[in-house]
Amino acid sequence: MDIQAIKDKLTHELDVLNARLKHVEKDVAQAHSSDFQEQAQERENDEVLDEIGNETLHSIEQIKFALMRIDTGEYGVCANCGDDIAKERLLILPESTLCVKCAD
Repeated sequence: MDIQAIKDKLTHELDVLNARLKHVEKDVAQAHSSDFQEQAQERENDEVLDEIGNETLHSIEQIKFALMRIDTGEYGVCANCGDDIAKERLLILPESTLCVKCAD
């Protein structure tokens, strides 16, 4: 398994997620319309943006943790049972910290 390629992939994904988060934060910070009906729609949109922001923050934390595990040599080892995480799983979910058995 090419750890450097996985690290590069995770770093790229982190950059993408950070850009998304900045975009969401910018959209949430925009002033609302003075029209009551438009305000209601904008507030609903803010709730969706908040959820996207929360999911993005969660993904950022997972990727940062995976990068830290690469740097400490713990990457590819299940954080729960200590078994190796299948290479196929890491290729699909490179931020995974659990083997399939423990993830279930």
